[in-house]
Amino acid sequence: MRVERARYLLAAVETGSLRAAAARCGVSQPTIGQQIALLEEDLDVVLLTRSRHGVRPTPAGHALLEPLSRLVAAEDALRESAMESSGAYRGRVQIGGVSVTAETIIAPAVGRLREDHPELRFTVREGASTAVEAAVLDGELDFGVITMPLGPAAPGLRRTSLLSVPVGVFARTDHPLAGRDHVHWRDLEAWPIVTMRPGTVLWETLHRHVAAPDVVVEAMSARTVKVMVGRGAGLGVLARTETSADITGLVWLPLRDARPIELCLTQRQDSRPSPAALIVRRLIRAIAEEMTSPVS
Repeated sequence: MRVERARYLLAAVETGSLRAAAARCGVSQPTIGQQIALLEEDLDVVLLTRSRHGVRPTPAGHALLEPLSRLVAAEDALRESAMESSGAYRGRVQIGGVSVTAETIIAPAVGRLREDHPELRFTVREGASTAVEAAVLDGELDFGVITMPLGPAAPGLRRTSLLSVPVGVFARTDHPLAGRDHVHWRDLEAWPIVTMRPGTVLWETLHRHVAAPDVVVEAMSARTVKVMVGRGAGLGVLARTETSADITGLVWLPLRDARPIELCLTQRQDSRPSPAALIVRRLIRAIAEEMTSPVS
């Protein structure tokens, strides 16, 4: 039995959908459905029930979740030991990111790498999502952690969703809108706007929903947006992430009619990641999963 099929089943159960599981695992939905079907043949048991609402484990599938999880964990431990003995924790990994992913995902990964794998070297390049993807496609970066662009990926690239982040508005506590519990795109037409620079997903999203926004600041980072809002420049249109905690005096207003922004991993479809790159990529995914897990 291929352990990879057990990984696909666990992802499907955890996400409740073959589509979401495929995005998490970086494969197509037909592939993950086929592999789970082959796993059911291997074990001679039906593991999932499928409906228009998603998937859930059958009683037999639920009983096998724990042993399959142990199987996956054992393979991970085996790979870790093999990489450690072969010197896989050495080498250099080139990572690209946008400002929000650099602060929330890449920086924690870098901190852990310094502690756990001191001989592994890395380079982080920050830029717009389009620039990061271009560098990944050209082979200058091993992979990127970006906000999901609105258009399709360029031929040769594969995007894998990591987590969804709500879009909203940061306002000063003395702003006329600050007392509301949410806003809509139309509410922004009368106010000066602070947001990210052209070429970013947030800039494109704003201009798709507000015909002629009064953009007074086009910032390079989420922190700059919040600083400008705090100084009274205008309303800040941002995805909500736990960044810049030292900037106080702001309130968060969700944009009720805005779709969440996806943070994703982007990489070449034909790439053969080095063992070191695989270690870093796995750590990136683990940190993203921690960000979506409820605090107990």
